[in-house]
Amino acid sequence: MAQDTGTEALARLAEERVDHRFKGLPPDSWGLTVAELAGLRRNLFTDGFTTPVLVLSAERLEHNLALMETYAVRHGLAFAPHGKTSMAPQLFRRQIERGAWGITLAVPHQVRVARAFGVQRVFLANELVDASALRWIAGELAADPEFRFVCYVDSVRGVELMDAALRGASRPVDVVVELAAGEGARTGVRTEAECAAVADAVAAVPTLRLVGVAGYEGEVPRADPERVTAYLRRLTALAAELDKRGRFDEAEEIVVSAGGSAWFDAVADVFAEIPGLSLPVLKLLRSGAYVSHDDGHYRRLTPFARVPEEGALEPAFRLWAQVVSRPSPEQAFANAGKRDAAYDLDLPDAQVIRRDGTERPAAGVGVTGLSDQHAWLRTTAEADLEVGDWIGLGLSHPCTSFDKWQLIPVAEADGTVVDYIRTFF
Repeated sequence: MAQDTGTEALARLAEERVDHRFKGLPPDSWGLTVAELAGLRRNLFTDGFTTPVLVLSAERLEHNLALMETYAVRHGLAFAPHGKTSMAPQLFRRQIERGAWGITLAVPHQVRVARAFGVQRVFLANELVDASALRWIAGELAADPEFRFVCYVDSVRGVELMDAALRGASRPVDVVVELAAGEGARTGVRTEAECAAVADAVAAVPTLRLVGVAGYEGEVPRADPERVTAYLRRLTALAAELDKRGRFDEAEEIVVSAGGSAWFDAVADVFAEIPGLSLPVLKLLRSGAYVSHDDGHYRRLTPFARVPEEGALEPAFRLWAQVVSRPSPEQAFANAGKRDAAYDLDLPDAQVIRRDGTERPAAGVGVTGLSDQHAWLRTTAEADLEVGDWIGLGLSHPCTSFDKWQLIPVAEADGTVVDYIRTFF
């Protein structure tokens, strides 16, 4: 039933009318449904799209989805990509169709979005202590026997709050103890002794069921392969110790989860070493940025750069802006800024220039800053740049690229727009 509901909800996205909410779309498309607009297969460059406009590459998106599916299978990993990256139910569905176990999320609002679109397995990478949200989760679990929900616990106090909110629930909530990646890390229990105390607290209440351990190796201080591997081995040793103490006796499988988008090769290697435990082990990877990849942060950090024989992700985003001012030979301004582009980790990268239907590299052009609606461009003597040119920008950090756009065109290499991705932030 939930799957049918999800399919119907996705279909309703295609019935939305194009209007003022959606940036960059052709003005004469207002009033059309998204499906009608997609059916027209308009060209990004010649059929009325206005700048700035963020675009996903159809071919690169499919490549990335396929590559991570293959990677997870090759390494014996289950995969729950972090949905906070895109908050796009259409992409959630495609990820699940490409083998994902479920979707990782971070806050209750995101879980509501996932459930509204039929996601049946949710891993919440956070401790959830909001009573109202917990009661809603309990209602979802009671109404749908097929719904699987797992979240973090990282304190005895958290266990107490969760138990108080869940009294009377028909099904216990599955939880995993979060082991912090070290002093100075974000959340998580700092020591193994404290982890044992949290596990004991879970065992003492009927509203929760301990099913495993989890963590985030991206928070390891001064991360390098040795430090990340050492932390991940602490995590798997914690799973073995809690199993030895009988703390997973009520579980059907033992969840061991980690994996951002920078160190999933180390996760694969260490999880391959997990010894035989008393129950089957769900080795759950959570990398999310792969779906679009990027032209900055993750291009530098991706594990595929360390193990090129595994393949390579491809940056799927491009932000098209237009040069609106050329006040001097050394400076120009384009009409995309902080409202349109990720800027929290790296500035956009000037990649290509289009003029009169011809595309060429953006030689001699660099982005030096962003205002709210302008990109500051530095130009050298080799830059051939005029007011009116379109400039294609590569972006860093997909988590802060998706969230600036409610409806994102998906275009083939020749500019034909074949789909539109709706986001919910």
